[in-house]
Amino acid sequence: MDYISYVREMVGHNPIIMAAAGAFLFNAEGQVLLQLRADSRTWGHPGGFMELGESVEDTVRREFYEETGLNVKKLDFFGIYSGPSQQKTLVNGDQICLVKMIFTCKEYDGALTEGDEETADLQFFHLQELPHHLFVSQKAEFDDLLSGRKGPFIR
Repeated sequence: MDYISYVREMVGHNPIIMAAAGAFLFNAEGQVLLQLRADSRTWGHPGGFMELGESVEDTVRREFYEETGLNVKKLDFFGIYSGPSQQKTLVNGDQICLVKMIFTCKEYDGALTEGDEETADLQFFHLQELPHHLFVSQKAEFDDLLSGRKGPFIR
């Protein structure tokens, strides 16, 4: 049983604090990799929930490999996102308050995978040409990325 299922067995749908990590991955042309989420059909950066015993970096690496097929290398801290804007009720009724640690990455290897149950598509985009349907839960991260300001960001 994974950690989230273990905790949910005890608390049901009541609010819990959950750690998540993700990254903006850039190719040599400066384009950012985005994932079209299969559930919401919106674009966002890959990432996900931390498992018990994982470091933040391990979470990013695992999630990237699972969702994209890529092995990310050097991670640079981008920002941390928490507070009221990160409180959510998931489709299944679970209430969460996220603490998200976000990185940037320019070093990776591997080949992009085909879609699966989480990923409908993967594409690189120029920052000036991002798709219109961005994942609403990542709005603050995208706002900071596009702001032109230098991080790290703490929100």
